[in-house]
Amino acid sequence: MDSKKEKKSAPSADRQVSELRMDLVSNDWIIVATGRGRKPETFAKHERIKEELPVENCPFCKKEILGKAVFRQGNVISIPNDFPAFAYGKSLNERVDGPNRIMDGVGFQEVIITLDHKKQLAQFSKEEMRDVIDVYQARYIDLIEKKFIRYVSIFHNHGKEAGASVAHPHSQLIAIPIIDPDLRDSMQGASSFYEKTGRCVYCDMLDWDMKDSRRVIYENEKFVALCPFAPQTAFEVRVYPKKHQPYFERITEEEKDYFADALRMALYKIYKGLNDPAYNFYIHTAPRNNEENEHYHWHLVILPKTSIWAGFELAAGIEISTIEPEKAAEFLREV
Repeated sequence: MDSKKEKKSAPSADRQVSELRMDLVSNDWIIVATGRGRKPETFAKHERIKEELPVENCPFCKKEILGKAVFRQGNVISIPNDFPAFAYGKSLNERVDGPNRIMDGVGFQEVIITLDHKKQLAQFSKEEMRDVIDVYQARYIDLIEKKFIRYVSIFHNHGKEAGASVAHPHSQLIAIPIIDPDLRDSMQGASSFYEKTGRCVYCDMLDWDMKDSRRVIYENEKFVALCPFAPQTAFEVRVYPKKHQPYFERITEEEKDYFADALRMALYKIYKGLNDPAYNFYIHTAPRNNEENEHYHWHLVILPKTSIWAGFELAAGIEISTIEPEKAAEFLREV
């Protein structure tokens, strides 16, 4: 018997198992696992945690909820959050603790509720989605004018895995006295690109994506929904105005119709194609900070919960996407 152990062949040196892709705005790298990437249809096999909440137990279906509304458009209302992280204050009460800075959490927090208990945004008509966008804009414009407020964050959590504590469909607005780090980094990246080139980095990316078309999942006359070249997560979708616009709140009445159409189609494709996954979406828009923000381009980001960060992602801060955005977009286009 031959005592020599059989040697295992080493992986081929030229075998491509992944791609490193640079985000043009942040200059951060992400990993796309092209060699072991999953097929698009396998993502639909994951079942999100679905909690049934009877109407009689729903805090957003109680009769007195309408009396709390600070704004209403159609079947969409905005009410103050009963358990806010930020609340009205007459002063920021800025102070120091040794080398550390502190100020009070002055701000506003509202819940935007769609009155249908079960119908989620992905199932909305264009007219129903337009009502949601009207409320987003109206509340943004009102809250951004409040004393101490520097930014209004608009976001939506769908599903328990995405942080939705109440199953009834709702979005939130949080008006805060600071610029959040993610938006700040996005603004700085766009500013740096503009200083070097004299162009908007988002317009450059959109121009290429519109010509290339592989990552576009839906478009109309004024908006486009696409899977970005360097995604934060598998099946990430972004909705952009085609025209350069720094500020979401300045969207016109006509543009809101097109935005409603693009957003509902993007959410529907994710809902249908991926079997109603949990997801988050948020709007990134230039803040009212008395600075020149013409280099920025507002947009909405949708992040389906398709994976959980593990050791490498948490340690390195680098996302590993298990599907190429080109394949994800092709799959969603056909939905």
